[in-house]
Amino acid sequence: MAIVGGGACGLVTAIALRDAGVDCAVLERDATPSGSTALSSGFIPAAGTRVQEALGIADSVATFAEDIAAKAKGQAAPHLVQAYAEACAAALDRLGEHGLCFEVLANFLYPGHRVHRMHSLPERTGVALVAALHRVAVEAGADLLTSARVEELVVDARDRVLGVALERPGGEHERIACDVLVLACNGFGGNPALVRELLPEMRDATFAGHAGNDGSAILWGQALGAALADLGGYQGHGSWVVPQGALMTWAVMMQGGVQLNARGERFHDETQGYSEAAVDVLAQPGGIAWNVFGDAQLALAREFPDFREAEAAGALRTAQDRAGLAAIIGCHPDALAPEIARLGPPFHAVRVTGALFHTQGGLDIDAQCRVRRPDGSTFPNLLAAGGAARGVSGNAVWGYLSGNGLLSAVAGGWIAAHTAAAQLASRN
Repeated sequence: MAIVGGGACGLVTAIALRDAGVDCAVLERDATPSGSTALSSGFIPAAGTRVQEALGIADSVATFAEDIAAKAKGQAAPHLVQAYAEACAAALDRLGEHGLCFEVLANFLYPGHRVHRMHSLPERTGVALVAALHRVAVEAGADLLTSARVEELVVDARDRVLGVALERPGGEHERIACDVLVLACNGFGGNPALVRELLPEMRDATFAGHAGNDGSAILWGQALGAALADLGGYQGHGSWVVPQGALMTWAVMMQGGVQLNARGERFHDETQGYSEAAVDVLAQPGGIAWNVFGDAQLALAREFPDFREAEAAGALRTAQDRAGLAAIIGCHPDALAPEIARLGPPFHAVRVTGALFHTQGGLDIDAQCRVRRPDGSTFPNLLAAGGAARGVSGNAVWGYLSGNGLLSAVAGGWIAAHTAAAQLASRN
């Protein structure tokens, strides 16, 4: 049993397989597992978890699925919305039994969520999440082969995957056989040609994702004749700090902060979502905006390690009056949007741009994460989840509900593992 990719999706798959008594190998291109997960905030949405129950948070799979579907305006694949909404709580509860101490972020709601359901480790970073999953996977007995860049899938005349060909350090080439293959590897945000073709509005955007998102899963699928879906879906972010190059939490916007352009104008409704905000920000003069907020929002922002690091690098500017804020932004004080009156003084500001984080389209899969052909039939032993597969954000940037990326990774990995275990058991 082989898994391509050692991010959250691949590691959750490995943990679930080992829980089922299945031997597996994770093939990771980097020397240390990271992927898109390590670049995220590490927040996973789930409904009906033990952690929520302990906090008295009433949530349900039905409510969660409705929120996912509503954000995507009905465009998200219904079979995956339901499957992922059902699976994520079970996955997090089991990871809790392995020692991952999840907390629920209960002091604010992310756009589109009606209930506090965003789960995080205490560190509140994707790096911590990957490290914890890596530790559990190794302790559970999964084999992890790093610096192993998969180059192609080896299949027979009946489209059964026999194994993979990979490149090792020094240019050595190897082949590894497998009974079932799970693609848990990547999207295509790091492939400029595919971005220009499929996401033209992001062609000039900063790519803030992992370099491994080179579209290889899509290219392998195309070579096999697999179906692709939702290639116009992606996670953007309208709060990429420049020039420091860091992610600023959107919690500041949800708690009353505003975004102003270089003319001092508020140009959109920040509560609609940080993904579509990327397009709005890029449409402003110079592709730049200013996150403007007060002391209360600053205190909240400082709860997040990414913001503290950006602040230490000089990203935060503070003004004691409107004239000072206007000087920071470069506009006339009279041009400043009236909404800033509710924030200060003092006024705090961070310069940001819109960025592309990861794509939400990919290989078409069924509710069991089996890769499909255009006619709806499935490949006999090829599964996909996470960035390699279509997600639950539909076919546009505005369909991304906060946390959809890690939802697809964790729930998808959990489902793929159980599908693989069942396929292997049926052959014995």
